Amino acid sequence: MNEVRGNQNKVYVRVQAEFDEEGNITPLSVKWENGRVYEIDRVLDVRRSASRKAGGTGMRYTVRIGRNQTQLFYEDPAWFVERK
Repeated sequence: MNEVRGNQNKVYVRVQAEFDEEGNITPLSVKWENGRVYEIDRVLDVRRSASRKAGGTGMRYTVRIGRNQTQLFYEDPAWFVERK
């Protein structure tokens, strides 16, 4: 699911997430376009936001994966990251 869908800066990724009884979503891992799966160590921030590089709006999750911090966007029904 790493197709670009018309935007070179938006990379769709597969995310394993947990939904609680109140409908809150917690992403647990991300499968990057290279096929590697990265466990999300911590969700640092969640807010409704637009992606400045890739366009689109949705929920922006700032997450820590190892020593790296990245932003993961949930634009119902898909997840994407901004291409670096």
